[in-house]
Formats: sequence, structure tokens, C-alpha cells
Amino acid sequence: MCGRYVSPDQATIERDYAIERANCHIGLSDALERAYEASYNVAPTDNVPVVRAIRNRKGEREALLMRWGLVPYWAKGQAPKFSTINATIERLETGAAWKSAWQRGRRCILPCTGFYEWQLQAGGRRKQPYFIKPVDGDTFALAGIWDESYTESGERIVSCAVITMRANDLMAEIHNHSSGKPLPREQRRMPAILRKDDVDLWLTGTPSEAKALLQEYPSELMVAWPVSERVNSPRNNAPDLIQPIEPDPQQSIT
Repeated sequence: MCGRYVSPDQATIERDYAIERANCHIGLSDALERAYEASYNVAPTDNVPVVRAIRNRKGEREALLMRWGLVPYWAKGQAPKFSTINATIERLETGAAWKSAWQRGRRCILPCTGFYEWQLQAGGRRKQPYFIKPVDGDTFALAGIWDESYTESGERIVSCAVITMRANDLMAEIHNHSSGKPLPREQRRMPAILRKDDVDLWLTGTPSEAKALLQEYPSELMVAWPVSERVNSPRNNAPDLIQPIEPDPQQSIT
């Protein structure tokens, strides 16, 4: 799964995803019109930077903020009682929360400097957070879907979810549990990550073309290390959260 990550700053998003400044709508609107700054502990329900294709403007993309946690169009602007931050690849075409957005081609990218995952330690009493990033220092293009829903008062809610899939070898060593219970290896998950060359087809292709792009991301293109448990609280948001720490020698990987 993917429940916490690091989002890059506005300049990085514009550069890595070919966003023209006029099409970038993620600035923090105030008297100074500040650019979007990197967030080191993005959490569910946060407004997060998302990249999508601009309809009827071939080749152009836009960046905008969306609520992380998809609110389906039929939900009348009310978040479902179940978690919708992650959409499983197996249910994109059938899940009540996902199928309409998927059929209508509402696909997007969530730019990501890296993400966090928690590994259940020996004995099952402690979960060690890990930070996972691209080995080349670039950004991950997390595959996502988006939707819009209107409240009874007419407020428009635009929201998104990260697609998840079966874990590669690296992530299977880290995402080894669900709700504190050990998981069999074949049930371990990770976010779906797109190669940069596939981003355009993901955003503009047919549903079948897009689905074919959701392939296992190579472990050798990722690097992971343990980080401080300070990341457990969304109130903490600073660059030092991603700094490596020495793992506890008394704890073995499960």
C-alpha cells in the first residue's frame, strides 16, 4: 500500500513532468503567491499535487491540488467510510469507488520524491518506518486515478487515489504486514510506479493501453533505508524525516 510520501516542490514538478507555468495551479494562494513547497510527510486527506492531461489540448499537462482519498462522483461530496487513498489494480474496473473514474479515463500522476512504508519487526510488537526513493535521485511517477463529486450545497470536491499492486522483491521485504498481522509474500503490496517514458500514454491512452503499463517496477531502480519513528505523526514535516538511521541490531527482518 501507500499511506505516506514525500512530494517535490513546484519547480521540480514543472521540470520533471513538462508543466508550463501557466498550467501549474498548485501555488499557495496568498498575497505573495508563493510556489508550492516540498512536503516531507504527505498524509491521507491532504491536498496533494497531481499531474493530468488537459482535455482537448493535445500534449499539454496541468498540475493542480487534489484531496488524497478519492471521493466518487456518486458520493455527493462525502468521503466514503472505507479508505480510498489506494485503488488496487485488481479492482480498477470493478470496484464501486474506482470503475467510473477508470472507464472515463480519469488517470493522473502523483509526483513523489519517495514514500514511506512500515516493516513489522521480529516479535510483532514494533513497526520500523522505511523511506523508499528512486536510485537515481529523480522522482517516482505514482500512477493514480481522480474523480470529482459535488456536495448538496454545490461545492466541488476533486480527489485522487494511488494505484497499488503486488510488491516487487525489495518492497516485499518491507511491506510484510497488514494491520500488524504478517502477510504472505504474494499478498504484499506497493504503489504502482510508471516509467517516465510511459507517462504520456498513461495520461492520454485508452483504458486498455493504460492498464498494460502497470507493470512491476524493478527493485534495482529503488533504494530504501530505515528512518526515524517521528514520521509516524503527520504533525512532523521536515527534511530530517528522510535521513537514514542505524537499524536496531536486535530486530531482524521478517
